[in-house]
Amino acid sequence: MLVIPFTFPTKRLPYCRGNVILHTYCDHMSVAKISCGNVKVNAIYGLMVALLIGGFDILCITVSYTMILRAVVSLSSAEARQKAFSTCTAHIFAIVITYVPAFFTFFTHRFGGRSIPPHIHIIMANLYLLMPPTINPTVYGIKTKQIRTCITRFLLKGEDNPSHNI
Repeated sequence: MLVIPFTFPTKRLPYCRGNVILHTYCDHMSVAKISCGNVKVNAIYGLMVALLIGGFDILCITVSYTMILRAVVSLSSAEARQKAFSTCTAHIFAIVITYVPAFFTFFTHRFGGRSIPPHIHIIMANLYLLMPPTINPTVYGIKTKQIRTCITRFLLKGEDNPSHNI
């Protein structure tokens, strides 16, 4: 519901330059930036939406982790507490690899101006879209003993055999 209104201020902009977006996908600010009009409304609304969604997410995550930590601390077994903290650490890592490139992309479009080269915007935007779905299985999978054993065996085998090192 918050994304649909992006089309209205973007549609009202005059487009007098080329229609090539310097991005690998069509995001709101990339479209707005090819206009020759004032994109201040677009930038402000985009920033408000990013902060609203990100702020709400962070609030929900904080409340959830507060409740989780209370429950974990009350566990009687040190081994159970360790396992719970380990799972939480993996989840926090997954959150960080999602939000850091996202907020970098959102904020640099609005405040970075021309000081950040377009290729950096493109790389970070692609990382924002591609990293979480590619890294999450690894982050959570490494917790599985069989996967961890296979990865360890593979890495150690590479050290023993110099021909595997490229």
